[in-house]
Amino acid sequence: MSDPSTVRSGPDRTRRRAAIVAVVRAVLIATGLVTAYYVLPLDERGTAGMSALLACGSAAVLLMFWWEVRAIVRSPHPRLRAVEALAATLPLFLVLFACGYYLMDHFTPGSFSEPLTRTDALYFTLTTFSTVGFGDITARSQAGRVLTMFQMAGGLLLVGVAARVLAGAVQVGLRRQHREPSGSRDADDR
Repeated sequence: MSDPSTVRSGPDRTRRRAAIVAVVRAVLIATGLVTAYYVLPLDERGTAGMSALLACGSAAVLLMFWWEVRAIVRSPHPRLRAVEALAATLPLFLVLFACGYYLMDHFTPGSFSEPLTRTDALYFTLTTFSTVGFGDITARSQAGRVLTMFQMAGGLLLVGVAARVLAGAVQVGLRRQHREPSGSRDADDR
């Protein structure tokens, strides 16, 4: 007869390893996105480049989110995968708008209450996303205000709708696991 503590250690170890992998992957993705934001030569793009960047970036956020939802449903650890999905999608969304603000200020000086460095643009993005809006940096131009409104609406959608979609994907993933024949389920899901 096997010792119950040894039976539990396998699934616990697997779950712990999956959690560590999810956290490390999320940190690496966020770090990579922020690093790319600071390293990429954004100053070389014109207004058309800025529009293309925002359009392609928005499409990338949607595609990444769609891919992550599918991955959650298929994952043996849907809850961890949902956290990882949010940790990947959110930084991409924020860096995209920081790029937009930085480029807008660079190519249309006076769009904001003060000139924006990359850090200032990221700061403005985060204060807008968190709805804190300290007021030290504000959008002055119509284009700056429109872009800020798009970020506000997108942030609300990301937090509200995306969180609901991710939660639904987790539920589908968990239900899917319990419908599979018992021989094909992971040991930690029994």
